[in-house]
Amino acid sequence: MKNFSLLFLLTLWVVPATAVTTNYSGTVIDAQSKKPIVDAMVTLGNTVTHTTANGKFQISGSGDQLGIRAYAHLRQEMATPTAPKDATIALEPFTPKALYLSFYGIGDRHLREAALKLMAETELNALVIDLKGDRGWVSFKSDTALASTIGAQKIITIKNLKTLAADLHAKKIYSIARIVVFKDSPLAANRPELAIKTASGAIFRDREGLAWCNPYSRAVWDYNIDLAVEAARAGFDEIQFDYVRFPDRRGLVYPMPNTEVNRVAAISGFFAEARKRLTPYNVFLSADLFGYVVWNSNDTDIGQKLENLAPALDYMSFMLYPSGFQFGIPGYLNPVHHPKEIIYLTLEKAKQRTGLPGIRFRPWLQAFRDYAFDRTQFGASQIRAQIEGADQSNSNGWMLWNPHNVYANDGLRLETRNKP
Repeated sequence: MKNFSLLFLLTLWVVPATAVTTNYSGTVIDAQSKKPIVDAMVTLGNTVTHTTANGKFQISGSGDQLGIRAYAHLRQEMATPTAPKDATIALEPFTPKALYLSFYGIGDRHLREAALKLMAETELNALVIDLKGDRGWVSFKSDTALASTIGAQKIITIKNLKTLAADLHAKKIYSIARIVVFKDSPLAANRPELAIKTASGAIFRDREGLAWCNPYSRAVWDYNIDLAVEAARAGFDEIQFDYVRFPDRRGLVYPMPNTEVNRVAAISGFFAEARKRLTPYNVFLSADLFGYVVWNSNDTDIGQKLENLAPALDYMSFMLYPSGFQFGIPGYLNPVHHPKEIIYLTLEKAKQRTGLPGIRFRPWLQAFRDYAFDRTQFGASQIRAQIEGADQSNSNGWMLWNPHNVYANDGLRLETRNKP
């Protein structure tokens, strides 16, 4: 994903060797339209700046590489010692259309090869992979000591994380690392002081029997962000955090009063810290969010308040499975019979509330049988309807979710992509 055309109006001057900073200025443009990109992010070490209305930027800092990324475009890096003078950086426009592979799915040869074959034959061009799944297991050999200490490394389904990222890039596949955060049984069981407790003092477990960790804990934050940094260093294009929320259960015990203000501060604080730690790696940051967060004016009692989420996130990925809208939305009480409207109207509501363009949102779409209404099988017509809803709202693509990782070309456009 790094062999994009390098056309980037960049003026570089290097201060004397005794200084610790280097200064850069330049222009970022769209590789296809040749128009300047507004609000592109330019990173040098821990310093970030944004391009102006004419695509120009200036930045001073220290670091081994200059990172450039923009919404709805592929990112790019340049080694600072060899950064060219008087050049232009052109970012390729890109719209992710993804499949999901779970902790086991990425390690199962049949499921993995079936997914890659489907991606080679259809419009699909991105893959979401569990690096830390719903059960808290870490799928790759991590250098984060805590992962081994708590038993999260008993099964390794990804032999080499860096090799995997490179292989996906060679196939022109955009790579997204999914990391489940506060739902973490191994961490809660082995570090009970980090677990959410019930009123009786027992470790809280949800309907699946899985334990959760304290969203206020900096130790929990650091563990998950450490894993994200490893993914970024390995070359993944995007870090996608999931279960960054409080459990939807009343009567649990926290170190702070369970108020909306405190919950929102904890969740927003985690994302802000993740953004800060991931800054040097020029990686996109996204999060999976409840669909009803868009429609509820409060934090849905889980700490996810729409207006507070945007500042630290590049993309917001609402889980817009029609089956998940158990109460429907205004005008549509049976969501599974109106999949396009559910997607489109929810995304339009998100744009209205935040003032952000559609490219800041990338929804999860349902590719599994309905479980909440009438057991409708989501096949070609339902999947295509959801895609049309996302496209009509100008979202930054979409992602298909099937918990069994079994996908077909139902509803997908056949499209053989050029091989490198």
